[in-house]
Amino acid sequence: MRRDSIFYKLFQQSPTLLFELLTNSPTNADAYRFDSVAVKEPKFEIDGVFLPPENASPGIVYFCEVQFQKDEQLYERVFAESSLYFYRNRARFSDWQAVIIYPSRSLEQIDINPHRSLLNGEQVHRIYLDELGDIRQLPLWVALMVLTTLDDELAPEEARYLLTRTSQEVSEEASRAIIEMLTTIMVYKFETLTRTEVESMLGITLKETRVYREIKEEGREEGREEGRQQEAANLVIRLLTKRFGELSVEMRSPILGLPLPVLEDLSEALLDFASLADFSVWLEASLSSES
Repeated sequence: MRRDSIFYKLFQQSPTLLFELLTNSPTNADAYRFDSVAVKEPKFEIDGVFLPPENASPGIVYFCEVQFQKDEQLYERVFAESSLYFYRNRARFSDWQAVIIYPSRSLEQIDINPHRSLLNGEQVHRIYLDELGDIRQLPLWVALMVLTTLDDELAPEEARYLLTRTSQEVSEEASRAIIEMLTTIMVYKFETLTRTEVESMLGITLKETRVYREIKEEGREEGREEGRQQEAANLVIRLLTKRFGELSVEMRSPILGLPLPVLEDLSEALLDFASLADFSVWLEASLSSES
């Protein structure tokens, strides 16, 4: 199960989610944005960085690591990355904090003695998802994080319960985002099942939660295949532009010619792209398979 990309999407959809896990969060938590950054010399890839608003005085930068595998040098790496990034951007931030998210304590690094001061202080927060309490009592976005850790026998029932809560508790716009994330989690969790089987499990149609429903809700005509393809292509271009900035003509043209099923796949795949280079690789592979 690709939990890294799931948590990346969760934090993208709801940057304030991180602060729901902490007892002391910044007063301007709603203004934080989530990003992934590279630290060079040596090059480090930090999974998640929560950056304070640029128009405010220097604030606290939060580093986040989601760890679902045993790593006996996790803290060495995380603290090295965080310290180096903070050093190179010292003028932008007044302080730094780190949040490590585990499914359970059993996956935590065993030898923590060299880092006892940080781990026992106020700067590093260790979150164990299986200790947050009953999934049905948690805020919806936090519950989605816990859903990734549930056994396959329990996950379908709890997923259906969260779908019901979503329809009752949040706005239509927020509901779409939560349903999208929930279905993505379940598709990744049950990789051996077909799309139809997952749909049946949740009692919804996954197809309606992606490009097709976006098009329908904007009042577009779905009666003709050609029209649907054009609208889907335009939607994908808008999503890529929103994430990475204006696309060149060379990048737009191939998208406009992609068939509808490929556009649907692209609308899901682009959530995992870290840059336009990832999009170019995906597009080249897709066009090669089509030829």
